[in-house]
Amino acid sequence: MTARRPNCRRLKSAELTDPQQLRNYQPAPNSHQGRVVIVTGAGDGIGQAVALALARQGATVGLLGRTLRKLERSYDQIVKTGGPKPALLPFNLETAGAAEYDSLHDALDREFGRVDGLAHIAGILGALSPIDHYDVPTWCKVLHVNLTAAFLLTRTLLPLLRRSGDASIVFTSSGVARRGRAYWGAYSVSKFGTEGLMQVLAHESEGTRIRANSLNPGPVRTAMRLQAFPAEDRNRLVEPAAVTAPYLFLLGPEGRGINGMTFDCQPPPPAAQA
Repeated sequence: MTARRPNCRRLKSAELTDPQQLRNYQPAPNSHQGRVVIVTGAGDGIGQAVALALARQGATVGLLGRTLRKLERSYDQIVKTGGPKPALLPFNLETAGAAEYDSLHDALDREFGRVDGLAHIAGILGALSPIDHYDVPTWCKVLHVNLTAAFLLTRTLLPLLRRSGDASIVFTSSGVARRGRAYWGAYSVSKFGTEGLMQVLAHESEGTRIRANSLNPGPVRTAMRLQAFPAEDRNRLVEPAAVTAPYLFLLGPEGRGINGMTFDCQPPPPAAQA
C-alpha cells in the first residue's frame, strides 16, 4: 500500500487541525495484518473501540487495562469476529511499580519479540474543581495515571518498539490540552503534559523508525464524558467507534512519515465543551 501523508503542516503546540483525510480514513482489508499493537484502556469506551477496529484489520492487539472482566469482553468480541487472538494484559496504571512494568516488557518480549504500535487511551477525569479547592491526592492520582504512567509505559516498551520496522505511538489528548479551562484542574494539566511528552518523544525519534503523534477524540459517548457533563444530551454525542479512523491511520502503515503532530478526530467542539 502506498503511504499517503495528510495535507497538513507541522503544528505549533497550541494549534488545532481538522484533517478530513484522517477522519474519513477507510483502511484496505487487512491493512494492519501482522502488526502488534498495545492499547491501554482496552476494556471499554474509545480504547475498546480502537482495539476492536485494529483486530478487524488484522492486527494482534494487546488489551491492557485495569479490569480483567472488561478486557475479557473485548477479547471475546475479537475472537468471535475472527480477529487474531489478542493478548490479555491486566495492568493497573495507578499502582504498578517497576517490577510490574518489567514483567510486562518481558511477557511481550517472549510472546511477540517486538511491538509495532502503542495507543495511550486510558485516563481518568479526577474532579472538576477550582484550584484552591482541588483535593491534593486526587491531583496526584490524575497526573500519575494520565501522564506519568504513559511515560513509564512508553519508556518500558521503547526497546520493543525499536525492533519494529515501522513503530507508531499515539497519545490521546483533549480540547483542554490546547487551552486551559477553569475547573478542569489536574485533567487539563495532565493533557498539556501529554502533548509535551509526545512532542519531546517525537523530536528525539526523528530519523528513526519510531513516530509519535497525538489525537483529541472530542466529545464522545463515554463514561468519562458522562462524569464531566451529567446533564448533557448523550444522544447528540458520537459513539466511540466513530473516532477510531484517525487511530487506525496513525497506527498503520499509511501513517509513516507523520511525526510530532496533533490532530482532532472531530471538528473542534464549541468553546464551552471539552
